[in-house]
Amino acid sequence: MNFTGAICIAFVIVLVSSLALTNAAVEDEKVLACNPKELNPCSPAVKTGSKPSTECCAMLKKEEPCLCGYINDPVYGQYIKSKNAHKAFSSCGIPPLSC
Repeated sequence: MNFTGAICIAFVIVLVSSLALTNAAVEDEKVLACNPKELNPCSPAVKTGSKPSTECCAMLKKEEPCLCGYINDPVYGQYIKSKNAHKAFSSCGIPPLSC
C-alpha cells in the first residue's frame, strides 16, 4: 500500500469517528434539553400544595436534571424553591435537590 492510500484510509477513519461523536452529542443534547414550561402540569400542586398529578410526576422526572438550573432563573426559581414544590418532588419520588 502506498503512502497516499494510507492517508486516505486514515482520513476516512477520522471522518467516520467524528461523525459518530457528533451524532452522540446531538442525541445527548436532545435528551438534556431543558424546558421549564414542561412543568406546567405541576402548577396546581406547587401553588396549592395538593397532590401532584401523574402527568406532573412524569414531567418532574423528565426535567429532574434541569431543576437546579431553574433555581437560578428569576421567573421559575421562586417556584422550584417553594415548600410546595419540594412536597411535590417528594411525592413523585424526586430526591431533595442538592444544588
